[in-house]
Amino acid sequence: MPEGVILSSAKRKTAIARCVLRPGKGRVLVNGVPLELIPMEMVRMKIMEPLMLAGEKIKNSIDAEITVEGGGVMGQADAARMALARALVKFTNSQELRELFMVYDRSMLAGDKRRTESEKWMRYSARRWRQKAYR
Repeated sequence: MPEGVILSSAKRKTAIARCVLRPGKGRVLVNGVPLELIPMEMVRMKIMEPLMLAGEKIKNSIDAEITVEGGGVMGQADAARMALARALVKFTNSQELRELFMVYDRSMLAGDKRRTESEKWMRYSARRWRQKAYR
């Protein structure tokens, strides 16, 4: 395992997450709050997925500091999960871990390319047109 700091980032919808991974004792902070103290269980489990898949040996040898901004709660959770997974793969430099993440859920490493469609001229939204009351 390399000695030093690993930086990674990820996006999900409008949420942006940045992860700083360094050798340590297994602490994970999300916006300054320990991962275990996040009140919503669904969010907590989503962020913990890469750590659980990586195993106890890796989990207890790193400290991760994740900062997330923008978007909603689950978008932030997905972005944090992706940033953590990318940092773990970079930290371990393991092709096996990368393959494990890809088989389990491809969105852990590869982002979702869907974006909102732009609004068109003389319309209320991207697809919606004015109603006609005659005919």
